[in-house]
Amino acid sequence: MKNIYNFFLIVIFFSNSLISQELFEQNKNNEPRTILFIGNSYLYYGDSLHNHFKRMAEEYLEDYDGSASVKSATIGGSRLKHHDVERLIMPKAISSIEKFDLVILQGGSSEPLTQENRKEFSYYAKKHIESIKANNSKAALYMTHAFVEPHKDFEVNQISIIQDIYTKVGEENNVLVIPVGLAFDIAYKELPDVKLHHDDGTHPNLKGTYLAACTVFASVYGESPIGLKYDYYGAINKEDKKLLQEIAHKATLKYLKRTIN
Repeated sequence: MKNIYNFFLIVIFFSNSLISQELFEQNKNNEPRTILFIGNSYLYYGDSLHNHFKRMAEEYLEDYDGSASVKSATIGGSRLKHHDVERLIMPKAISSIEKFDLVILQGGSSEPLTQENRKEFSYYAKKHIESIKANNSKAALYMTHAFVEPHKDFEVNQISIIQDIYTKVGEENNVLVIPVGLAFDIAYKELPDVKLHHDDGTHPNLKGTYLAACTVFASVYGESPIGLKYDYYGAINKEDKKLLQEIAHKATLKYLKRTIN
């Protein structure tokens, strides 16, 4: 009798393991695979954020061609109002992609900083998100980082203003907000020697772009970037890679208030 009992326990254990693995694979298959980034130079600095993100996605997803699936449409100095989102998401408007599963919108750096700009940002975010959802796609907002010195618009704790408007618009439109700006802020507070901006105090340098890509990865897939092997072919050293992945994990966990694996 005891042997029979142990046999059934083993059967149940392996059955549950197979079910868990099957569910895990199903969840991966349901992840967004065709992704469009829309924004400005914040996205294309550092060899373009979408290039780093797609290589991380290729590491995470099986049989995934990031080059064919992840695209970026950017206009230097643009705000949300400058993008023809309805045209960009049309079938085969970009490459051979019929439909983007996820469209990530990045606003201009100054859009959160005045009441008039915030009103305009809210209007166009809503307009674009409605177009994206009408196309049976999901939308997300990319929270921008704050200025740092010596930029003329630098202010202490500027990230709080940026976070407030992105959170508000995200909640109003029921879309994911990717906390890139918060990740930058945490990094500067916890890693006093780190530099994530170019000398102009606005554009991200390579480390900043890598941190942003890790934050997008964690937010979109609900997976921690800690342990990703991708390091831009050795351009991000081992120590920096670990620290930036940990910051992205922390920012995503703190802002989205959800468990990431």
